[in-house]
Amino acid sequence: MKLLFITLLAIPAFCQSQPAATDPATAQDPPAAARDSATPPQATTPEPATTPPQATTPKQADRTVLEISPGEKAIKEKDLWTESGIFHPFVRMPKFIVRDQVNIWTSPFHTAKADAKYWAIFGAATATLIATDKWTVKQLPNTNGQRRLGRYTSNVGAAYTLVPLSAGFYFLGSAFHNERFRETGLLAFETLIDTTIVETVLKAATHRARPLEGNGEGHFWDASGSVWNASFPSGHAINTFALASIFAHQYRGVTVPIISYSLATLVVGARVAAQRHFPGDVIAGAAMGWFIGDYVYGKRHNPALDEKKPISWRILDHVRWGPAYPVGPAAVVEVPTGMAAAN
Repeated sequence: MKLLFITLLAIPAFCQSQPAATDPATAQDPPAAARDSATPPQATTPEPATTPPQATTPKQADRTVLEISPGEKAIKEKDLWTESGIFHPFVRMPKFIVRDQVNIWTSPFHTAKADAKYWAIFGAATATLIATDKWTVKQLPNTNGQRRLGRYTSNVGAAYTLVPLSAGFYFLGSAFHNERFRETGLLAFETLIDTTIVETVLKAATHRARPLEGNGEGHFWDASGSVWNASFPSGHAINTFALASIFAHQYRGVTVPIISYSLATLVVGARVAAQRHFPGDVIAGAAMGWFIGDYVYGKRHNPALDEKKPISWRILDHVRWGPAYPVGPAAVVEVPTGMAAAN
């Protein structure tokens, strides 16, 4: 478990940017060259001098799956480099949670037409799995060894794993002046609170029996335990996929998303193997968790952090075909000085 913590904290560190040397203000506004080069230069029909840049930050639709209007940021300019104190960003979190819950529970009434397909896809998948749950779980060996392995692996998605992981991102980011680490920790905390509220309300409302309760058929409103500890949806699944969504949004590429979603999928399978949940419980939880993570990122992410390049990008920027044109990511956002002057 200690090795897992070190891995999850170390890999994103390579995939994100290093802090600026001394001036906090440089982290707030993108460089002028980057702004002026957001639109590739046109050799034959140059842009008029009065035309504003086309875009200085990524479009929201390119950063999240759902059509989400950006809201108040988790890390504001005054919070960068801990200028407002380590704990000040948490002061805003209660009002963020209230707004999140209102939007989450009313989302069926204001879902964009482009997002309606996700409701249909995951709704149909959940309904199908619930209808076939009893048959599916009987196809497993359901031995003591299977249950023991499932319970042990489930620890990856337990609260005592995810909460310290989120805290590690935030407090390490604060200690080493790493804004993206700090923001990741804050978004993770907000997401976990949101998923816990949603999970608890749905468990109380559905009160579904777990696979080892009663006759094992998983009837709704038939659990023998506490209403807060029912089977639907899976708390481990909703929490792990929510954090996987946050990490994958924050550290785009290959490595972090693959590791995040692989661990989340492992937890989902482990909960079924441990006979703590039916397949429908974990798939519903995973889908809700992913979309809540997508929503929180879309609302709270500060695009100013995207202006700073990851280490891997800066290495590629030194690889050039000729004296002027890099082949790395800088080829998209940088214009050679001579060409800029000529245009």
